[in-house]
Amino acid sequence: MKILITGATGFFGTILKQHLKQAGHQYINLDRINDADDENAQLMATADLRDKNAIEQVFQQHGPFDAICHLAAELAHEARNPQALWQSNVDGTQNLAETAKKHGIKKLIFTSTNCLWGKPLNRPVKEDDTPCPVEIYGRSKIAAEEILQKYTINFPIIIFRSPTIIAPGRIGLLGMLFDFIQENRKLPVVGKGKKPYQFIYAEDYARAIEEALTYPTSDIFNIGSDHPTSLEDSYKYVIEHAKSQSKIYHLPKFPTLELMKLAHHLHISPLGPYHYGMIAEEFVFNTTHIKEKLNWRPTKTNGEILYTAYQYYIDNKKYIEEHADTLPAHRKASRLGIIRLLKWIS
Repeated sequence: MKILITGATGFFGTILKQHLKQAGHQYINLDRINDADDENAQLMATADLRDKNAIEQVFQQHGPFDAICHLAAELAHEARNPQALWQSNVDGTQNLAETAKKHGIKKLIFTSTNCLWGKPLNRPVKEDDTPCPVEIYGRSKIAAEEILQKYTINFPIIIFRSPTIIAPGRIGLLGMLFDFIQENRKLPVVGKGKKPYQFIYAEDYARAIEEALTYPTSDIFNIGSDHPTSLEDSYKYVIEHAKSQSKIYHLPKFPTLELMKLAHHLHISPLGPYHYGMIAEEFVFNTTHIKEKLNWRPTKTNGEILYTAYQYYIDNKKYIEEHADTLPAHRKASRLGIIRLLKWIS
């Protein structure tokens, strides 16, 4: 197939396009940020999804396409303002779907998120559970889903809802965790309950999307690792395999979460409403549906997923620090803000 991948310059987009290429597919990268390798290979279409005319030009110059993988999204911590995020994630999706309809696209695959939920259900989340996002990124994703559902009469729409995508090269907020472990510092977790929190290995996610390319109808799939552990147990797995001397200690839930909320409103913390709402809670997707319909299975556990990212970070830390000004957000460590205090006392 010839596939248009929006956001293919980003972290997961880079992994997905290479996976699809190795599987024998062709791709065009549609992104606001240029990828030099794709440009040199004439696979780059630099455009903004908020510009419908620019999308039309991409279809005319690089099409026809058999399918679209719509990954592009502006994240809350990257957004210049809420309006810009909404325009990118919601209006951009509308523009893309309308252009896809005009050009007779056969399928559109959309990557959604577990940020559709900002409160725990205390059980695995099913595809038909009602979303309840607590911040603008989650609200923009459910709005984009609702737009796409209107186009299922024109072509199949497949929506994947995933937890945090992790693989070698994914850093962001994980950089803070990895620094604590490498430096043998005490590592804080919020609360004492060992509630499971799920990840997904990027290559496993890419395999699912590849399988969905030949799935005949519209559908929604939850995706995630099997047998997810608590954050504490996932951290312990990395500590053990990294041969670190780090130890876990527990912060009391109520005052810690209230302080996290205050720090967010004062703009002195990288953690937003989703993080402080779910950091001490359970979040697991029920993945029965995707296993039955796509015959898909994950290959890595939470601990294994996290350790692959840790090892990459340690092996490439010098390069990452030297190029922090030019690397995208997911490929460099997030700024600590007030969390630096925890590092000083650890």
